[in-house]
Amino acid sequence: MRHAPSRQRDFWSLPWLARGALTAVGVLLLLGLIWWWRPAFLLPGTQSLVMEGGDPYIRALMRTISASESNVLRPYHVLHGGELVGTLDRHPNRCEAIGKGPNKGNCSTAAGRYQLLYGTWVELAAKYHPQRTSDPLDATELSFAPIYQDLVVHAWLSEPRWGGSLATQLQQGRIQVVLRRLSGTWTSLGYGIENNTMSRELPRIYRQLVEEELQRAGVARSAG
Repeated sequence: MRHAPSRQRDFWSLPWLARGALTAVGVLLLLGLIWWWRPAFLLPGTQSLVMEGGDPYIRALMRTISASESNVLRPYHVLHGGELVGTLDRHPNRCEAIGKGPNKGNCSTAAGRYQLLYGTWVELAAKYHPQRTSDPLDATELSFAPIYQDLVVHAWLSEPRWGGSLATQLQQGRIQVVLRRLSGTWTSLGYGIENNTMSRELPRIYRQLVEEELQRAGVARSAG
């Protein structure tokens, strides 16, 4: 006895309720994936640091700064204006034209995840770079690799020079105060001269990131 070959039903031959249910499941799965990978899709500048360890409040602050300063998929490699460099053997020191804003017509050597000017990097590297020597001039040749960008900026932000300890201020929930203090260095933080579309979102972004960093570090959230 021959059996009639079974026919596999395609999507469009299903009843409309079944099609609707499958479509809803697919949409929910897609939204779930977008939510899971939202830092990469929506806020690539907030991706986790390369360096391990450090103060979770400072780490969250660094990621918040880069959300505004270098919100691209490869923030450690970006120059002012958006062009990427392939090698980070040392600070690129390329003066890229400023096309808009109050400094239009000038150029900037800002580079990397924290958009550090060449002169600023050399000064900081001479103090904080793990490979520094006793000769400050050697700082011009020090590696600008992602881990060193992180380590140098983390050490800088951990200084008590910012009107006191930034970590303490952040533990107290004073993110707006901290962003205002830093806006003279990073002018896109909401209180500087070159705000962008991310500036007003930074306090909210910080609060999300600090919870992530505290959970990573296994630290209970301080009151405030």
